[in-house]
Amino acid sequence: QYKFRDLTIEELKNVSKTYPNFTFSMNTYTFKDGSQKDLLNFSGTVPVKYGNSYNIPIQLWILDSHPFAPPICFLKPTANMGISVGKHVDTRGRIYLPYLQNWSHPKSTVIGLIKEMIAKFEEELPLYSLSSSDAARQSELLSYIAKITEGETDMKSRSKIGGKNEGCFNKITVVGAGDLGIACVLAVAAKGVADKVILLDLSEGAAKGGTMDLEIFALPNVEISRDFSASADSKVVVVTVNSLGNVQTYLDVIQSNVDLFKGIIPAISHYSQNAVFLVASHPVEIMTYVAWKLSAFPKSRVIGVGANLDSERFRYILTNFLKAEVLAKDAWVVGEQGEDKVSSWTSYNLAANQMEGMAARNSKEKVANRAMEVLKGKGQRSWSVGLSVADLTDSILKDKRKVHSISTLAKGCCNINSEVFLSLPCILGTRGVVEIVKIEEDPLVQEKLQSSAGSIHDLQQQLKL
Repeated sequence: QYKFRDLTIEELKNVSKTYPNFTFSMNTYTFKDGSQKDLLNFSGTVPVKYGNSYNIPIQLWILDSHPFAPPICFLKPTANMGISVGKHVDTRGRIYLPYLQNWSHPKSTVIGLIKEMIAKFEEELPLYSLSSSDAARQSELLSYIAKITEGETDMKSRSKIGGKNEGCFNKITVVGAGDLGIACVLAVAAKGVADKVILLDLSEGAAKGGTMDLEIFALPNVEISRDFSASADSKVVVVTVNSLGNVQTYLDVIQSNVDLFKGIIPAISHYSQNAVFLVASHPVEIMTYVAWKLSAFPKSRVIGVGANLDSERFRYILTNFLKAEVLAKDAWVVGEQGEDKVSSWTSYNLAANQMEGMAARNSKEKVANRAMEVLKGKGQRSWSVGLSVADLTDSILKDKRKVHSISTLAKGCCNINSEVFLSLPCILGTRGVVEIVKIEEDPLVQEKLQSSAGSIHDLQQQLKL
């Protein structure tokens, strides 16, 4: 069942050598949603010095996408131990560490995880000793909780048999709990396009930032999780993560994001093998390419937010500010996000364009240039990109077959021969890109797209995938 069986076995051999007291077994793990899976786990103690020396009992569950996904870690207190809830341990004994949040194969290992666990436990001891009467009460309470949990699991199983299976739901996962990730969750929830939204929080600290507010003001059908498995069977996966490391050059920034994606995309694609990836990380063209390569998904199911927001704004400016509604109908912003984006028109208007006189063409170009100047003054804030993401997910989940300007594999279009992603008008459906819509054969537009493709390809060649 383990996708990377040899890598997993090799690593666990190293664990056994370093910590011979650990015992290994296969057991059934129950996830938060009630689903179950047989997983490899090992239990043992780790030595911690906190004034005196203590042996802290732990249990690590190895996911079937290991080593690309981090283990699920718990304290395993005995009946005479109580859990000290802190920044690294919750009430259930679930362990949260920076090492887990920044997990990235091959630099992250179980040995390295245990070493950080020891270091953090020496700063803040996670267990304390109970009196005999306290231990008896806790044992009774744990037994009672176990019975309730079993009852809930049975109820969930029955509801799945008699009701709608969760796999049939329109489930969306948003990866990354920064401002952009939270904006996407709020926009998707407000638009009502999904039955369930998972916010996958990979940041350090369980109660930092907006995730704490989302937990306080709980939204219907929104769940915050740190487990990759929570994303299972998602129809759309929105990737918003960006590395905030201390890097010096633009290439370093991109490589840092690539390294971040290495620890995320394979695990997510393992749990949601039929999903559409929607990338919002920067730079979107390159990161969409990276997601495509790491996921091994077909090109139609890996797209970037691209120029969807710019295109919607462009048409709005043409219609409402410049009163050029006819021009706005099939107008698009295409190419590369940033200063190199360019306006164009789809083939729907090509026949009409061929009939235009020179004066009409010049007039159209002037209006388009004015609209692009207005567009340049509009920044892209998190909430506006979130609205764009909700718009795209709506088209995908409802199979609207609506045209959007999104980052898609541009090889074969506009005489581009390299594997690069650029924004082009695409028809979107439940399986992602249904068709790329042809744009006008304007030499200036073609030149701009080819120039962008060349510079993007040069950067991609320098990356370590």
